[in-house]
Amino acid sequence: MSRYQRFTREEWARLRAGTPLTLTEEDLTHLRGLNDPVSLDEVVEVYLPLSRLLNLHIGASQMLHGTTATFLNTNVAKAPYIVGLAGSVAVGKSTTARIMRALLARWPNHPKVDLVATDGFLYPRPVLEERGIMQRKGFPESYDLRALITFLSDVKAGRAEVVVPVYSHLTYDILPEHSQIIDQPDVLIVEGLNILQTGDRSARPSQHLFASDFFDFTIYVDAEVSHIRRWYIERFLTLRKTAFQDPLSYFHRYANLSDDEAETVAARIWQDINEPNLLENISPTRDRAHLILDKGSDHAVQQVQLQKL
Repeated sequence: MSRYQRFTREEWARLRAGTPLTLTEEDLTHLRGLNDPVSLDEVVEVYLPLSRLLNLHIGASQMLHGTTATFLNTNVAKAPYIVGLAGSVAVGKSTTARIMRALLARWPNHPKVDLVATDGFLYPRPVLEERGIMQRKGFPESYDLRALITFLSDVKAGRAEVVVPVYSHLTYDILPEHSQIIDQPDVLIVEGLNILQTGDRSARPSQHLFASDFFDFTIYVDAEVSHIRRWYIERFLTLRKTAFQDPLSYFHRYANLSDDEAETVAARIWQDINEPNLLENISPTRDRAHLILDKGSDHAVQQVQLQKL
């Protein structure tokens, strides 16, 4: 028996239940990722029902917090509702995260919604180079997991003005002069590759924590590996003509490659780094998610799986 209840896109769309569309086509233009052609119809049929589901969960959580505070006769700062969103490189999870942030912020009971990418918790490039793991960037060992856990713990405790490092995809490194401040949001969305991992608890002290311990609801964006590989290569070819042209770009050396050369390089990077990480570390966490968005070859969500109660 499956742990999930499966919905076709049409079945899932009916669960919108009159939730109003609060995004415009212009809004969506700013939320789309590179080579991620999400449409307004998909927002209506997939993301509005999901925002309704999350709104119901968030409301129940806020009510439970209020009840507990009444019982304890305390005014402890309420804990934000934390959503974890995982998936492969190039699968479109960042677009999903931005859309969900925009939709959730338009519900009246939780207007303050923040979004954090775990890229900010990657070790700086000099550290990765010193440890000889630059070619394993994105693998679990390339993240400062202690800093990530401390951040999530502080946010969950209701601490004000928690600082998050900022990562630049242009320079392929942490920006030491920049930071993001998370100040007691109603909802926090945390997006990243490996955030649903737990590791081997039996081999670690009982008090050891994982990022997944802090999430109230988790989402996994999924697709066939062959589809994601194609999307990654298409994105690389687009970046070659745009971001890679900037002399400050870490990948500027690829800017003048021919189409065939660029495709060969992208395929090699995918085969050597991104696909192994997906198969070894990311996709094994898929069935830990509360909800799975299954995408088809056209990048559109075709099926939704919701974990049974």
